[in-house]
Amino acid sequence: MEYQELIREVRFDDKGLVPAVVQDVRTGEVLMVAYMNQEALKLTCETRYATFFSRSRQSLWKKGETSGNVQKVCEIRLDCDGDTLLLLVEPAGPACHTGARSCFFRSMPVMDEDEIPVGSRILDEVYSVIEDRSAHPREGSYTNYLLDKGVEKICKKVGEEASETIIAAVKGSCEEVTYEAADLLYHLLVLLYQQGITPQQVYDELARRR
Repeated sequence: MEYQELIREVRFDDKGLVPAVVQDVRTGEVLMVAYMNQEALKLTCETRYATFFSRSRQSLWKKGETSGNVQKVCEIRLDCDGDTLLLLVEPAGPACHTGARSCFFRSMPVMDEDEIPVGSRILDEVYSVIEDRSAHPREGSYTNYLLDKGVEKICKKVGEEASETIIAAVKGSCEEVTYEAADLLYHLLVLLYQQGITPQQVYDELARRR
């Protein structure tokens, strides 16, 4: 769909605006909600960076123009009624003016924590923790221990966890396979970080093989 066609299909409200939900393309996390008019949508499509319309200032604003926390737009989706946009973005920094990654940082859990589905985004979250441990070491951190020991130690642990996963599978224990697979994925993420490889690069390679 060309952006001219997209604009024609959008049902702007009586003020010429449409809400735009912004979502991290990698993790699926909802980052913020803002409004667009036709010009903001056109600029977003043309520049590939999120531009919105401020209802309070009655003017256009490019996300991150002053802070540097721009949002590179990968895809724009229009809902079935045509009155809401979904922007899938690569954020360059926090989305919220408070400095929080997402504007939706306040929550009221309805389920118990162990009942809430986590989803594949947990891999990116664990990788982010590994990055943070490298930048801000903590005493007693197992991740820092592995990073300090280097690639040989990390590779040895990946091999050990792979073997333990195989043994658990041969035994036919789903519970043990789950536990060992989690260990394997963690150590593999540490190895990826140590090698300067991001999970996104692996996702891209998997997508290429589809």
